[in-house]
Amino acid sequence: MRVVLIGAGNLATQLALALSDKSVEIVQVYSRTVESAKTLADMINCPYTTSLDAVVADADFYIFSVKDSVLEELIGMMPATNGIWLHTAGSMPMGIFEGFTKNYGVLYPFQTFSKSKKVDFSVIPIFIEANSSENIAKIEGFCRIISDFVHILSSEKRQYLHLTGVFACNFVNHLYHISEAILAKEDIPFASILPLIEETANKVKDLSPSEAQTGPALRMDKNVIDKHLDLIKDPSWKEIYSLMSEDIYRMNKKN
Repeated sequence: MRVVLIGAGNLATQLALALSDKSVEIVQVYSRTVESAKTLADMINCPYTTSLDAVVADADFYIFSVKDSVLEELIGMMPATNGIWLHTAGSMPMGIFEGFTKNYGVLYPFQTFSKSKKVDFSVIPIFIEANSSENIAKIEGFCRIISDFVHILSSEKRQYLHLTGVFACNFVNHLYHISEAILAKEDIPFASILPLIEETANKVKDLSPSEAQTGPALRMDKNVIDKHLDLIKDPSWKEIYSLMSEDIYRMNKKN
C-alpha cells in the first residue's frame, strides 16, 4: 500500500509515524516549504517535494492534511491520479473533492495532535466517508491498519463532532492556559493542578458530565463566586468565569 502525504503539520506528522510503525509505505511528503517537508520526510525516510506537479501519480491514497483555508486551493492544483484522495478536516465536506478526482473520501482522526508528542493511534477513533461503497471498504481497511475504532460518519454529522472537539479540547486547554497564568503569577507550580485535571477527565468515563459536575457554580454560591471575581484582574477572564458559572448553573439546576 502506497501513500502520499499532502501536508507536514501536526496531524500529518503523527499519521506518518503511525503508518510507518505499521510498515505502510509512505512514498512522498509534500509541503509548501522545504523545511517542513524535509523534516517530516527525514523522520520516516522517504522523498519529499514542494511542487504539486512533482507528486507521484501511482499511490493508493493521497492524504490532504492541511489548514481548511488552503485545502480547496491545493485540491484544485493537484494533478490527476488514480488513487483515493482523502482529507482529514473535521469541518470540511467530502464534496470538496467533487470534479477534481473520481475516488475520494474523508479520514478524520478525532484527537488532538502535536508534532512533538507521539500518540497511540490504535485507540483513536477514525471517522470515514467516501463517494462509493467500494471506496468505503478500501478506506476502512486502510484505517484499520492503525486504529481499532473506525466508524462511518457523514459530512453533516462530522461537523457536529468537530464542534464538540473545540468545546471539549480546545476550549478546555485554553482554560488550562488561564489557570497556568494565574498560578505562575502567585509562584504556584502548574503541576499542582494536574491530579485535579486527571481526575476530572477520568470521572466522565464512569459518570455523565452532569453527574460529575462540582464547584460553586453548581449551587450558585455567590459568596465564593464573588470572591473569585475579585481575584481576577483580566476583564476577559472575568467574563469567561461569569459566563461559565451562569451556564453551569443553568444546565444543572433542573437535575
